[in-house]
Amino acid sequence: MLTNLVPRRQQRTASWIGPASLGIGTRALSIGDDFATSFAAVDYPAEVMPGWLDPLTSYAGRLDLALHVEPVPSNEAADRLRRQRARLESSRRRGFDRAALDDPDLEAAAADARELAYRVSSGAGKLFRVGIYLTVHAASEAELAIEAARVRAIADSMLLKLVPLTYRAVAGWCATLPLGIDTVLMRRTFDTEALATCFPFASTDLPLPREADSAVLLGTNATGGGAMLWDRWALPNFNSVTLASSGAGKSYVTKLEMLRSLYRGVRVLVVDPEDEYDRVAAAVGGTRIALGLEGVRINPFDLPRQSIGAGDALRRRAMFAQTIVAVLLGSTLTADERAALDAAVLAAYNAKGITEDPATQHLPVPTLADVVNELRDAEPSASRSIAERLTPHTQGSFAGLFNGPTTVETDGHLTVFALRHLPDELRAVGILLTLDVIWREISGPQERRKRLVVVDEAWQLMSLPDGARFLCRMAKSARKYWAGLVVVSQDAADFLGTDFGLAVVANSATQILLRQSSQAIDHVANAFRLSAGERAFALSAARGQGLVLSGSTRAAFASVASATEHDLVTTDPAEIAALSRSANIEELA
Repeated sequence: MLTNLVPRRQQRTASWIGPASLGIGTRALSIGDDFATSFAAVDYPAEVMPGWLDPLTSYAGRLDLALHVEPVPSNEAADRLRRQRARLESSRRRGFDRAALDDPDLEAAAADARELAYRVSSGAGKLFRVGIYLTVHAASEAELAIEAARVRAIADSMLLKLVPLTYRAVAGWCATLPLGIDTVLMRRTFDTEALATCFPFASTDLPLPREADSAVLLGTNATGGGAMLWDRWALPNFNSVTLASSGAGKSYVTKLEMLRSLYRGVRVLVVDPEDEYDRVAAAVGGTRIALGLEGVRINPFDLPRQSIGAGDALRRRAMFAQTIVAVLLGSTLTADERAALDAAVLAAYNAKGITEDPATQHLPVPTLADVVNELRDAEPSASRSIAERLTPHTQGSFAGLFNGPTTVETDGHLTVFALRHLPDELRAVGILLTLDVIWREISGPQERRKRLVVVDEAWQLMSLPDGARFLCRMAKSARKYWAGLVVVSQDAADFLGTDFGLAVVANSATQILLRQSSQAIDHVANAFRLSAGERAFALSAARGQGLVLSGSTRAAFASVASATEHDLVTTDPAEIAALSRSANIEELA
């Protein structure tokens, strides 16, 4: 045997380059331990939709599909179309002279040729020589015959005619290798629109994006192999809701979309209760604001930047003060308490010299301590009651978040508000404060751009009526300011069990459902009208798999990430520990 005369090192090198043996038959090849047969497409359907090749590209078996494209020069394309139109017109006139009936195929071909000629002459389209070749693989000759019959049946159902490459098996196999060489040369002329429908990397389960520069990769089709591109900015509103049980991969999917949106120039702001976005922020040069640490404060009485009139700004701040105080106290304010608080807030602004005059907007704003002092000085008992209940937030153990002016800036392409250092009693108010800061930024007068607001673990805010009401208002108004709200929650039953939660879902054009717990599946199935199959998939989906619901479109997907993306977005403790050890070893080296 010749291979025995080759040194082992060269044998191993040769195995990397090609198979150990190649047996050539009339229609099939034996490639090492593998068997393969090739086909060429020779006849195509008259009308196709984008992604029409998906049944073949997502075939469950091993199938290599190659699309060879060669542009036709404009002058040659025009000359060929002119000759083709002349032949078709000559055939039509010959039929008229013989008093023959109209040939529908001939009439359709003449109309298509005329339309294509005008598009090519005006530069609206071009011609391409396209060859489509397929190679089917199997472990034995018997399995190969079965697989080949299945592929041809799928092609026949698509009105795509495949012919075996008899006596050209090697050429067919080489044409489907990643070499970019058309060794078969069985081509068909396509125009630009027809060629675009052959794009093999888009799933037909989701609407194809209108603009390529705003779409992101959601994942692969969980029931096939096509990639699923998703464009939230092409939908009626830009909001989405992601619901999943713990450990299902909801943060993983969210961070992947966030990273890929950053590539597209989208400004991203994140409310992160569990410090899961730190590595992403550090990798892309984002800003991290850790509420709860010494010196990090947000003043809820900061006036918005937009110039909508001082009087309106003051009234909006007074109304938001009632929301923030209600969340701080953990109870709904009575009518007397709301009236007392409103008077105290306006008095605190007046004490700082801020009135309805727009010229006073630049003056330093009051803090929560100033409002508490005004409440203490007021006569009604409701004022003094609120002042006493707010004392821990101005002088006690919770005062660090409110005992001074705002010390954070939200500039940059990515801003992460980390809330892990906040005590549990202040977690909800921390989310509410950051959402208010974010809302004041996206509704400001600065240059409009696409912005994505991510609220992770939103159940913490939805558990409070005033916090849920604020999030609901944000979901309804975000679209006006070219912003998309991403609400992520693991407590699906509680989220969907409130009117505000259902309102947020109703104002989200996209819903992403990852694996659900058996306790919450009834709420989820009823809220989203899942079929029996979709319900079963939501219960048994693997990590990172789920359903995406967009209008009347529903599809199952599996998230995919590159090695670099995975290292940044994973929350698996074992993987994070391994990454930390590798980083420490590199530093020591």
